[in-house]
Amino acid sequence: MAKCTKSLVMFPILLQTICFLLFPQPLMSQENNFVRQPASQLIITPHQRSNSEPQQVHISLVGKDKMRVSWITEDKETETMVEYGTKAGEYSEKTMGEHTSYQYFFYNSGKIHNAVIGPLEPNTTYFYRCGGLGPEFSFKTPPSKFPIEFVIVGDLGQTEWTASTLKHVDKSDYDVFLIPGDLSYADSQQPLWDSFGRLVEPYASKRPWMVTEGNHEIEIFPIIYPKGFEAYNTRWPMPFQESGSNSNLYYSFEVAGVHIIMLGSYADFSVESQQYEWLQLDLTKIDRVKTPWVITMVHAPWYTTNEAHQGEGESMRQAMEELLFKARVDLVFAGHVHAYERFTRIYNNKADSCGPMYVTIGDGGNREGLALRFKNPPSPLSLFREPSFGHGRLRILNETHAHWSWHRNNDKDAIVADGIWIESLSNLKACSETPNQQVAHQEL
Repeated sequence: MAKCTKSLVMFPILLQTICFLLFPQPLMSQENNFVRQPASQLIITPHQRSNSEPQQVHISLVGKDKMRVSWITEDKETETMVEYGTKAGEYSEKTMGEHTSYQYFFYNSGKIHNAVIGPLEPNTTYFYRCGGLGPEFSFKTPPSKFPIEFVIVGDLGQTEWTASTLKHVDKSDYDVFLIPGDLSYADSQQPLWDSFGRLVEPYASKRPWMVTEGNHEIEIFPIIYPKGFEAYNTRWPMPFQESGSNSNLYYSFEVAGVHIIMLGSYADFSVESQQYEWLQLDLTKIDRVKTPWVITMVHAPWYTTNEAHQGEGESMRQAMEELLFKARVDLVFAGHVHAYERFTRIYNNKADSCGPMYVTIGDGGNREGLALRFKNPPSPLSLFREPSFGHGRLRILNETHAHWSWHRNNDKDAIVADGIWIESLSNLKACSETPNQQVAHQEL
């Protein structure tokens, strides 16, 4: 099995390498002159179930009380059905779903199933089975009220560091898993998408995973696959329609008093773009009484003092930063740079107590290694920075206060290396005024 899997992974590499040399992908990230710490060994997770049994099972939130269950079977005749209930082995409900598949050069995907189940009760454990076959899975729905805890991991990949990060995450309970881009690092080697899905299944099948795209999801090939993101969009559908978006590359959702905006760093974000118009409208719909916290995810960071990927998020910052600032977004999380860095609250390259707090968390376990070089002297805007693998946790206790912590991978343990208490901008009277009102008061 291992030899067969390795062959499947290696088969397209020569062809794709030649093609990428002839037709460079314009949206792929640029490499700067920085040093990386080598990543650990790639993990190839084999398919060990029958062709009719579900594999790569993962779940995602849909609306306030539903869950999308996604899985793949090699058998194209398997039924797209989810049975579920609140008791193990007893399924009082059954939902039929939809299925699809895709082709990428010589690769043909399995049957990709999606079924939306619900309505579901908050903070409740459900047991479920996909397609009437295979193992029973279970998940816990998020709470409807505070407190709620998010795990945030960027640039995950599928290395031994990835496995370490996921094990550390699993040692403490949480409600929702957020990824600001770069999931599998398949980079057009489609069997690696399958391997990644099997690797994360024990975690992604029991807590909702909400993701946005990174540069490693693009997978553009001129003329044949000019739009890119085919594997990502097909395998990881998110609830974009529910938020009024017309693209799986950007969307928003709400859970337990938190409005989360997943932006697309590799979709058009100019002021004339559909993404910009959607974001502008989405921000106007937020009720800060019902949802006092607003969080945004991007892939390429708007602020970074690492030598890696300098300036790659700048054009998006220039286009969209003012929208987030005026809406009093509390936090902006990014990936892409393979190191951890936490900034103060910022607006327009200056400290601003009413701006978002920016955090780079692109250190989940990717195969490219860590970005070790930071600029010196350090910027006064940057409060903590370290090139180590790990994960972050955002525990929102109530309408006004939350705690952010970053957990560094340290062999078998996850060490809390950074932490800070955060107050919601919706609770700060000085920030409840519009920027124009603040300027007027300062002039007086």
